Amino acid sequence: MERKIGILIVMLVLVPMLLSASFKTRIYRAYISNNMQAWKTVVDEMENSKTGENSFLSELVNYEYGYIGYCLGIDDNQSAEKYLDLAETNLNELEKLGYSPSVIEAYRSAFYGYRIGLSPIKAPFIGPKSIKQGEQSIKSDPQHPFGYIQLGNAQFYMPTIFGGSKTQAIAYFQKAEKLMESSPEIWINENWNYLSLLTLIGQSFEAIKEFEKAEIYYNKALEHEPKFNWVKNELLPKLNKTRNNE
Repeated sequence: MERKIGILIVMLVLVPMLLSASFKTRIYRAYISNNMQAWKTVVDEMENSKTGENSFLSELVNYEYGYIGYCLGIDDNQSAEKYLDLAETNLNELEKLGYSPSVIEAYRSAFYGYRIGLSPIKAPFIGPKSIKQGEQSIKSDPQHPFGYIQLGNAQFYMPTIFGGSKTQAIAYFQKAEKLMESSPEIWINENWNYLSLLTLIGQSFEAIKEFEKAEIYYNKALEHEPKFNWVKNELLPKLNKTRNNE
């Protein structure tokens, strides 16, 4: 009887951990294969089996954060708004649970940015809030990369006339890159955020016509993950075509 109870306790501890690892692996595989339907399936499964654990909710918010960005990129505003509402609810719950202020503030910065994507007319009102949250994230924890990523995004998309700078955006992104690479056990192993950041830096260099540097970052992403279809089949061929037309 005691042995059965012991096995039950071990299973109760291990099953949530195994499920979490499974979600992480499935998201990573969906990302490198450019299969966003598989990504959405994971998010929906997690929403339907939510727990009150910090680690589970923070993981879910991260995946929702990624999926919302994808939806905005393909102009699926209806889905973007739906999952943004869910992500903000989960983020509020994380905040109540006392989760890392730096992470909370970074996601709030991102979500303000997403609200601007859904309604650009709100940019003058929401934009400063996004920047303020990004700055506060860095102030709360200068060693966490997410705040730098959000400030980079703000600089990248902000019109120059209002102070935006793609060069400054790259500086923020590269700071985040160094921080991620200083903690590979957290950010590098099967972590879609690292690959996303490398492609973001590559796209930023491409935007300012520094094509050689863009290629370096695209190749860096492929060296880390040779099966990364988005870079291999879309971004690099597009870059080469652009260079040939210059």
